[in-house]
Amino acid sequence: MEGILKGVAIDGIITPEEAKELKSWCDDNRALIGNHPFIELIPKIDTSLADGTIDGEEQADILWLCQNLSSESIYYDSVTSDIQRLQGILHGILADGHVSDEEIKHLSDWIDSHNDLKGCYPYDEIDSLLTQVLRDGKVTDEERHMLADFFEGFISYSLSKKMKNARASDSAPRRTLTGLCAVCPDLVFEERCYSLTGASTRAPRAQIAKMIEEMGGAFSSSVTQKVHFLVVGANGNPAWAYSCYGRKVEQAMKLRAEGHALMIVHENDFWDAAQDSGAKIPTR
Repeated sequence: MEGILKGVAIDGIITPEEAKELKSWCDDNRALIGNHPFIELIPKIDTSLADGTIDGEEQADILWLCQNLSSESIYYDSVTSDIQRLQGILHGILADGHVSDEEIKHLSDWIDSHNDLKGCYPYDEIDSLLTQVLRDGKVTDEERHMLADFFEGFISYSLSKKMKNARASDSAPRRTLTGLCAVCPDLVFEERCYSLTGASTRAPRAQIAKMIEEMGGAFSSSVTQKVHFLVVGANGNPAWAYSCYGRKVEQAMKLRAEGHALMIVHENDFWDAAQDSGAKIPTR
């Protein structure tokens, strides 16, 4: 929540659409209101949103509460907490469906000030993408759409679903991110090598490896120059940016920096491609 609030206010303005998204977060988590820290946080946000807006004082109060609650947490170390904040910031930036220049600048500043997260997913990918976008000092509409598409892979399920529904009637072509964690990647199996990091939602690693081989591909337990696709296991959580996959993702990014064609893909896209290729997909 702290990350979402910082994200929606990162440009100094909380729009009605962003305030509505904060309410959606409360509604998504209302079933947990009997538990700490939701019992303290949700009523505070409800009160602040009673008039449909959040002013500067209310924002400061909620941020203070978030920071005090997180400092008492026994569940996450500082790295995992920061990755969750990053996921929340991306959620907040996308709350109004638009990525502004000011939001991009402030996100870049946040990334630069948290370089202790290097090697953690998805910090490295976002760092690389922002460096690419800001290299020439201006952000084109295509780059803005590309950032929105990429960020969407890490936000909470409720907002991601809303954004997909809003795009259903949009005839404009969607951009993809070749070589990062691609949106709608074009996956093939024949004569291609796959590796896996994290835990799968559907099958053990050995079963996935066998399935890839049956479709004409190869499986590697480590990320090497021969790997074409690194699949990140979703581990049953739609907000999969909560996890730090570390070593393999860092290895993949180093290989990419050296010029090797390697794509990082979400497990859900992997299963979709496998099904399209005629593979028998394990049930959840």
